[in-house]
Amino acid sequence: MTSALLPVADGVEEMEAVIAVDMLRRAGWRVTMAGLAAGPLTASRGVRLIPDTTLDDGLSAKDFDVLLISGGAKGVANLRADERVLALVRAFAADDKWIGAVCAGPLVLQSAGILAGRRATCHPGVARELTAPLRSAAPVVVDGRLVTSQGPGTMPAYILTLIRLVSGEAVAREVAQGMVLDLS
Repeated sequence: MTSALLPVADGVEEMEAVIAVDMLRRAGWRVTMAGLAAGPLTASRGVRLIPDTTLDDGLSAKDFDVLLISGGAKGVANLRADERVLALVRAFAADDKWIGAVCAGPLVLQSAGILAGRRATCHPGVARELTAPLRSAAPVVVDGRLVTSQGPGTMPAYILTLIRLVSGEAVAREVAQGMVLDLS
């Protein structure tokens, strides 16, 4: 079973976090949402989320196949300021594991130092801040085991891309059909 880790912090873009968890669980993945601290957090639009665990619970890149970084300006600022998150990003990259980031999330990857010379995309509102990669305006960009996307509206395409790359076309089609998503 594919396993994914999604670190989250106050200010995370709730659609990006919840859609990722929902769609990946539909694909049969084990998804762990890990807060920076214990207890509920408040997402960017005031929705309260309760992470499955915290980053203090001994989580390691060795325990997961995929790392996901959601956006949300305040959430990304909190993730970028946390050395545990940056160390996880570096560990996933060093182990050549899948890494996905959406919206302002690629800024976390940039802070961890893994985007130099890579192709990536991000939310247009933070495009000026994303200086390390070769930035694209495409809604979803794949560069090796790095998958980036632009924001809440691109979530289905982004997550289906990850599912297709990691679990195969048949699983992606099954998830899309169950959600009544058009694959054309």
